[in-house]
Amino acid sequence: MKKEYQKFKEKLKEKKEKEKFAQEFQKKRGKLTPYERINLLVDENSFLEFEPFSKSFVPFVGKEKEKPEGDGVICGIGKIDGREVFLYVQDFSQIGGSLGETHGRKIAQIIREARRCGCPLIGLIDSGGARIQEGIFGLDRYGEIFRELVLSSGVIPTIAAILGPSAGGASYSPGLSDFVLMTKNISTMYITGPRVIKEATGEEISLEDLGGGEAHARKSGCAHFLFETERDLILGIRKLLSYLPSNNLEEPPVKKSFFDLFEKENSEILKILPEKEEKSYDIKKVIDLIFDRNSFLEVHQNFAQNVVVGFARLRGEVVGIVATQPKIMAGCLDINSSCKIARFVRFCDGFNIPLINLVDTPGYLPGVKQEHEGIIRHGAKVLFAYAEATVPKISLIVRKAFGGAYIALCSKLLGYDKVLAWPSAQIAVMGKKEAVAVLFKKEISSLEGKEKKEFIEKKEKEYQEYFLNPWRAAEAGKIDQVIDPLKTREILSKLIFLLKRKKEGKVPKKHGNISL
Repeated sequence: MKKEYQKFKEKLKEKKEKEKFAQEFQKKRGKLTPYERINLLVDENSFLEFEPFSKSFVPFVGKEKEKPEGDGVICGIGKIDGREVFLYVQDFSQIGGSLGETHGRKIAQIIREARRCGCPLIGLIDSGGARIQEGIFGLDRYGEIFRELVLSSGVIPTIAAILGPSAGGASYSPGLSDFVLMTKNISTMYITGPRVIKEATGEEISLEDLGGGEAHARKSGCAHFLFETERDLILGIRKLLSYLPSNNLEEPPVKKSFFDLFEKENSEILKILPEKEEKSYDIKKVIDLIFDRNSFLEVHQNFAQNVVVGFARLRGEVVGIVATQPKIMAGCLDINSSCKIARFVRFCDGFNIPLINLVDTPGYLPGVKQEHEGIIRHGAKVLFAYAEATVPKISLIVRKAFGGAYIALCSKLLGYDKVLAWPSAQIAVMGKKEAVAVLFKKEISSLEGKEKKEFIEKKEKEYQEYFLNPWRAAEAGKIDQVIDPLKTREILSKLIFLLKRKKEGKVPKKHGNISL
């Protein structure tokens, strides 16, 4: 036993030497080592590694000595705030973190085990892509990884953190994950690099502008969160997980707020909406005043900013928030914001997170470009996501709710459990100017000057008094209650407590065909 134990100790010593090499290698590139990342992410002394000595069995012609133990990826389990998580961490210092047969098998296996155990999966990605030396073996393992991620979708939360390159087909692992996190100046994610693009199309672009964190957080929407540093990103993963259940059979973690013990009505909420309806305001101020203090975690903060989505707590209970943003494009829904909403709603529905809408929107964005790029197809995703969702769904009309956006975000017949309105709510097919222009087109065309102006003003006033208020909708039972804005937090909390008990069956079918 002594000889075997000595060999074991020597193996561990060799492993430590490789860690030192990785430290120097990563430091030159301004990055943390895989084990430094793991130690920041999980609770102290909680990480247990699987298969640290496994190697590739595919022949490296003339380069057998280049095969590293672990095959360039660290897989194992740990705890975050006492809850078990499964993780894989690619090691760029070992064969560029490239994915071959053994590397891919380890990742596919850890995903499968996470799903079977009902634990969140976290991937720290730092890889040059498929390992050329192993040819089709690595490519085939990508197929297995993608399938395992698809099977895990809606069963466990999956998080992909890009901490280096994620090139070529490897980018579809993040693409199939629930949340993608990136850092500025370190993360890159792309299908084809700048050199290939230049050869194929003649376009010139830097790697950062093509697939960096800023590009994916603001333009493509492929990144849900963007951070300044690796450390910020890793702390961001811990914070995100604090809002999520471990799997689809559990409820989100409850975290009671100290401030709830001293809760008072906040009159500041009455000052947010401007007196003139044409003026904008920041819906995030409304969110901050309604939900638990400092509890809002915005998702897709830099993408499609005309809509705000994210997680918050309401008296300790986790809720998903979808809010139109009046200060960006007047809160209109367009193609990108529709995709943003639908994806977030479907995640919340999959993981038992109640949904609360804060609505102030004049409708879907009009325009030839939007129509030709498929606003009908993309806008339908919002309708599909909400109609399909069985979690508690509450809509609060803060100000405007017009046209198709009213149907998507407020309609009881679409499946909302409760629809509320502030006294400032306006519910109609369209605004007064547009409505009068359509309804009285002939009369207006026959008038001129002062007479025309007075006629339009009169009809707009009539339309405002009759339609642009919540009372007609309340009389018809289209909204459940016109509430005192000061009581918003209290009423929403009571409804969430009640609706979490509801049971809602689904129509037997394989799956729906969401508009893609």
